[in-house]
Amino acid sequence: MMRMELADEAATRALGERLARTCPARGLVFLDGDLGAGKTTLVRAFLRALGCTGPVKSPTYTLVEPYDLAHHRVLHFDLYRLADPEELEFLGVREEMDGGTLVLVEWPARGQGWLPPEDLRITLEPLGAGRRATLESPTPEGRDWLRRLTEN
Repeated sequence: MMRMELADEAATRALGERLARTCPARGLVFLDGDLGAGKTTLVRAFLRALGCTGPVKSPTYTLVEPYDLAHHRVLHFDLYRLADPEELEFLGVREEMDGGTLVLVEWPARGQGWLPPEDLRITLEPLGAGRRATLESPTPEGRDWLRRLTEN
């Protein structure tokens, strides 16, 4: 587990950039935190650092936004408005999660029972004017990612 204090939005963006510089080609990342905690800010910085030059939209209404980048295929889910986890089955992306895709999921608890176990969980909590980020990993792939992050 890794904890860090992020003083402001710029520090949250910097964490997203560091995560991108050290990320594997595939994996599943859960992003937890209340509304306004900085989850989408972190994802936006992550995608920009991977080379996304187009718009980075929050998938609150579409549930998923795909990004085909030079070295990564990324799926960004926002499950906040999901009524039932089974709705994810209708999106037809289960096979994508098992392939060479990097999947970022905001509000993962809403997909409980459908989503596979995460490689990395990032929890953002308010802390004064900034926030605290807690990064945890139950898988060897995720632990390798955290190790690269600490070395970067």
